[in-house]
Amino acid sequence: MAPDTLASLTNRPMKRGRKFLNTPGPTNIPARVQNAMHRDTMDLSDPEFIEAAVASLGMLKRVFQTEGEILPYISNGHGAWEAALVNTLAPGDVALVPETGHFSGSWSDMAQALGIEIRTVPGSWRRALDPEAVGQALADDTAREIKAVLLVQTDTGTSITSDVKAVREAMNRSGHPALLLCDTIASLGTIDYRMDEWGVDVTIAASQKGLMMAPGLGFVAANEKAIAVHQKCPNPKRYWDWTPRMKGPGYRTFCGTAPQLHIFGLREGLTCLFEEGLERVFQRHRVLAEATWKAVDTWAGAGAVELNALEPSERSHGVTTILVPEGTDAEQIRTVCRDEMMVGIGGGLGQLGGKAFRIGHMGDMNAPMLYAALGAVESTLDYLNIPYTPGGVTAAVQHISAFKKANSPTTF
Repeated sequence: MAPDTLASLTNRPMKRGRKFLNTPGPTNIPARVQNAMHRDTMDLSDPEFIEAAVASLGMLKRVFQTEGEILPYISNGHGAWEAALVNTLAPGDVALVPETGHFSGSWSDMAQALGIEIRTVPGSWRRALDPEAVGQALADDTAREIKAVLLVQTDTGTSITSDVKAVREAMNRSGHPALLLCDTIASLGTIDYRMDEWGVDVTIAASQKGLMMAPGLGFVAANEKAIAVHQKCPNPKRYWDWTPRMKGPGYRTFCGTAPQLHIFGLREGLTCLFEEGLERVFQRHRVLAEATWKAVDTWAGAGAVELNALEPSERSHGVTTILVPEGTDAEQIRTVCRDEMMVGIGGGLGQLGGKAFRIGHMGDMNAPMLYAALGAVESTLDYLNIPYTPGGVTAAVQHISAFKKANSPTTF
């Protein structure tokens, strides 16, 4: 090694210990999931792989709570968005998008790029959408031009969760035949989701958040109504096309070579969820989220930082968005946490860019991992001289401790 290179290295601050990941995606991956992926590739039709694919898609049905078709893609959530759009809508069709934050806008942008006309239901970035406003927009569409409603259940940018069931009920009262497409990318595996019971026609998800897997898999679940619309949809497509993917597990399911290692990892991650039990998974996410809110509410005593989501019942159980005072660069908080504290947190998105940061508490997450993130944030607020009331971490500890005392035994 050249002397100047060695000098450069020795002048750098050395970082010891592990990094903590508290972004709202990607999330932490359990070691057993990583180990499941650490294996040789195999023949495309090897029965061992086919068995893993069948098991994974079957378990996904249980998470979605649907009897519909599960269509997997080698993609992120944006790929699943596009798959849902091109199979149900054609250029010139109209879609209704309730404004929920950054990602409802991003999905709208994608739809418009595909030639779909967008009508919006205006909303606040600090409250959940109004289901009745969606129903009214459909009732006003007497010409029945709207073909689908594009709904984001949890917007990771705002950390607000909307009521999917209430939206479908409002749609039903309007008597409008539009499909309901729901993005659960940031919510699936963190809160209850009942696709069939709630009347969702198409659900979109991805592997890298609540499902505790590496990025790289996108999923679409479609019911009979959506599939019937797909079969008449004139939109040209090939890779995204649902029809060949419904012909059984294997080569056609993935429109070519399958992501074998990802599927073995997915099966292990889903097994982890069912071993814990979905109700306990949802409970764990709720308690960790509440502990985070307790911490932020404590810091907010100095009148600077505050929770973005105003209504507690509308707050995400997977991510918390925190607003910073005017004149404070939220990205500086994120940078110090990552580079000095070795804790990864999320930045503000869209309208909240530079005005907020986000703490993720979803997936393979327990209380001590959360305490580390909260401690890093509290230390960073102090380091950057941002007004805050100390004791946020203590408030989080006390909340989780109280829960454990009342519900012993627990594992987080």
